[in-house]
Order: sequence, then C-alpha cells, then structure tokens
Amino acid sequence: MNKKKKTTISDVAEKAGVSKSTVSQYINQRFRYMSAETKDRIEQVIQELDFRPNDNARNLKVKKTKVIGILVANILHTLSTEIIRTVEEQFRQHGMKVFICDSADDPEKEKEYLDLLVSTQVDGIIIFPVGNDFKVYNYLIDHSIPMVFVDRLVDGVTSDSVLLDNHAAIFLAVSMLAEKGHENIAFLTLPIDIPITPRLERIEGFKKAMASYDFEVREDDIYSLPRNQIQEKLAQIFDSEKPPTAIVAGNDLVLREILSYLKKKKVSIPNEVAIISIDDVAYSEFYEPSITTIGQPIQQMGIKVAELLLDRITNPVQAPFITYRFAPELIVRSSC
Repeated sequence: MNKKKKTTISDVAEKAGVSKSTVSQYINQRFRYMSAETKDRIEQVIQELDFRPNDNARNLKVKKTKVIGILVANILHTLSTEIIRTVEEQFRQHGMKVFICDSADDPEKEKEYLDLLVSTQVDGIIIFPVGNDFKVYNYLIDHSIPMVFVDRLVDGVTSDSVLLDNHAAIFLAVSMLAEKGHENIAFLTLPIDIPITPRLERIEGFKKAMASYDFEVREDDIYSLPRNQIQEKLAQIFDSEKPPTAIVAGNDLVLREILSYLKKKKVSIPNEVAIISIDDVAYSEFYEPSITTIGQPIQQMGIKVAELLLDRITNPVQAPFITYRFAPELIVRSSC
C-alpha cells in the first residue's frame, strides 16, 4: 500500500503562488508586510491541502540560522564599509555569516530589505537607519528580533545604539579653525528633510561651537543639500561678497564634492580657504595638501556593535537598552 505523500511547505507555496518564506511568515504569524489577500490565499490553500506544519516550520523564528543582517544607509560612506568589515570579522570568529543590504538612503528600499531579512530568519539585524517611521523598527522589537542601531537614532524607538559624539566632533573642527584665526566659517552637510541624527547634531553643534567663540552664526553659513547640488552651491558661495575663509565638511561624501570643486576652480588650500572634514577617509592623508579630519574610532565602534548584538542573541532576557557615544579624534594635517 502506497503511503500518502506528506504535504510540504513547498506545495503550499506553489499552489498559493507565493514564496516559501512568505508561507513561513504566515505560519509564524508575521503579517506586518503581508497583504490581506495573500494571507487569505495561504490560509485557503493550507485548508485545501490539509497542511500540518512540522516542528521545524513552526519553530523557524526560534531556530538559529547563524546569519546576521546588516542594513546600511549608504554603502558609499567610509564609516559603513569600515564598520561592516570589523563586524564581519567579529561574527566570523563566532561561526556566523553576514548578509549585507544597501538602502541607498531610501526609506522604502529600507522597508523592503527589512522584510527580506525578517523573512530569511536572520538571528539579528544591524541597522544604519534611513527612515523615521518608528513602527517599522518597533516591529522588530515586538517580535523579539535583536537589533542594534549604528550612527543614527530614531524618535520613538528604544534600541541599543552606537554612534559618534557629534557635538564633540564639530566642536573640535570649529576650535581648530578658530585657533588658526578663522571666524567666517561655512558648514556643508547632506539633506535633513529626513531627520538623520549626525546631520542634525552636527548642525546644532556647529551653531553652539560658533557661539562659544562669539562668532557670528548666519543661516547662510549652514548648507544642507543633496550631493549633486553641492558644487553649484559652492560656486554661489565663492561668488558672494564675503566668501568663507574656512569650510567644514559634514562627512566624507560632502568632502569629496568640495575638493572636486576647489580643484576644478584652482582654489588654493589652505591659502584661499581652509578645509576640515568629519570622517577620516583614506585619501585625506595623500591628497595634496593633506586634509585635516575628525576621525571616528571605527574599529572600536564595530566591535561594540557586534558585542551588543551577540549579547542580545545569546541572552534573550530583556536588559536595558544603551546608547554608546564614542569620542572623536582630531587628525591634524595641512589643509587648515
């Protein structure tokens, strides 16, 4: 007598016209990103096929996959790539792999990748947040998916977080320039239409640092704009009646645009304008003249990120969430 073939999750997925991971999400009641139509269709197929999830399928959310998800805001940032490298090494020592996704500063793309990481049952997620929709991140907390924020915070979300002391970083930059006799200082950063923590804190820190030296703080000295508009804005700045004698770049991507413009226009550094940047990129040391930067202790930050996530994975008992801020380092070169 032939034994009836047991219905599998693959059978359900094929008949319902969805992926196996979507069926797994249904079984584990993860409906956050599932439409009502998909949910009803899977339920109907399960009844038709008399599908009984086995223990493995039922317990997918508690099984360890030995895989960690890393969702970066923008893979082009030196901070992102360096922290990924450190984190990957830490997890490799524990027999774990990393799955890297780049949201490219797009909140919708970030949501899609979070959905993917959840559906693939990663043991935990490291996030450089892009969006400000706290419900997206709190979904992970509510479903006991360990996560750690890097470089950024999100209002309404309480999570372990690792980032630079941004106020201290910008104060170091302004202090360095003040000591060199600069008062007319401009600050350039990327857009703040979405409240990205380092950008907002560095703008606030810039205003406070300037005020501490009794320097005039004009809104015209603070620029927040897309990367592809920076050089056009610089042309306007240097064509003004009183162009700045010094510029602080908010991060490595901004610095690249500033240097590209100054080189193109043959503006002398530091004779015509002094430059200092937050984020110590590799080329800063070799550019001519070499660029003074405010470095982040990236290796220490990466080790802390891995340590925090591993602790959340191995010790599910809820402990207080902590935000760790690391001290910046002034790296003096020739551009000031």
